Amino acid sequence: MKLINIGFGNLVSSDKLVSIVAPDSAPVKRIVQEAKSNGMLIDATCGRKCKSVLITDSNHVILSAVSSEAIQNRTEEGNGEHNEQ
Repeated sequence: MKLINIGFGNLVSSDKLVSIVAPDSAPVKRIVQEAKSNGMLIDATCGRKCKSVLITDSNHVILSAVSSEAIQNRTEEGNGEHNEQ
């Protein structure tokens, strides 16, 4: 089990993640609202602006103040993968 830092000392299991998306689009905002009304929303932003939305295999929705790209980089660093450009 690999844990990914999603900011402010909060960690998520990489095995449970289905997707990491930007919070700007209307469908993602709808997913966040539905998760909130169903009690499936986890706000890990610590009062900061939400920069990414993580969706798990158990349909929990996690809000993070760390960008999608930064979370991706942290995942790749943990796996030993490095994209050189």
